[in-house]
Order: sequence, then structure tokens, then C-alpha cells
Amino acid sequence: MGKFMVLYRSDVTARDQMAGATAEQAQAGMDAWMAWAAKAGEAIVDLGAPLADAAYLGAESAGGASGHVTGFSILQAESADAITSVLDGHPHLESGGSIEVLEFLSMPGM
Repeated sequence: MGKFMVLYRSDVTARDQMAGATAEQAQAGMDAWMAWAAKAGEAIVDLGAPLADAAYLGAESAGGASGHVTGFSILQAESADAITSVLDGHPHLESGGSIEVLEFLSMPGM
């Protein structure tokens, strides 16, 4: 069973999304996430949390992905294809964001 880091990206920061949402919009968003989580079931290792930009160190254009990383989850499955199936219909995609999936690799010699 492999583990995967799932990064949620958006053109708007998570802080701005949360600040601009009404109580009803925030509740509807949480309801959609909880419905997805129920469907994903045992694939979820850590549901994660929203993230805010805090610092950037290193080369100016690392990675090449666009937008802000606005949250994360850690999922598990037999393959990357299985993870993409779990993410099908995810509320973050439905709201216009994108999702980046990274596979955890074993550390050499450990």
C-alpha cells in the first residue's frame, strides 16, 4: 500500500477563501468535504488542514505549479491510479481548484 501527499491548489489563498465565505458557504464547504471523506473511507490517512503561505526558501521558480497551496491530505492506496479514482468528484475540484498528488518514496538505506 502506497502513501500519497495530496496538495490542494487555488488562485485564491485559503485565508482569503475562509475570510470571504459566509457562515452558510463555510458550512456547505465542510459538508461537501465530509461527504467526500465518507466516500474515501480508509484511503484517508490524514484528512489534513487548510494551509497559509508562511515562507519561501530556495530558487525563485521551483516546481512549476501555479497557484497557492491551500491545503493538504495524506491518502493511501495500491497505486496512483487508485488515488486519482478516490479524488474523482472531490469538492476542491468542483470549486475550480486543482489537486497535485505526490507519492511518498522509501528513504534509501532506511
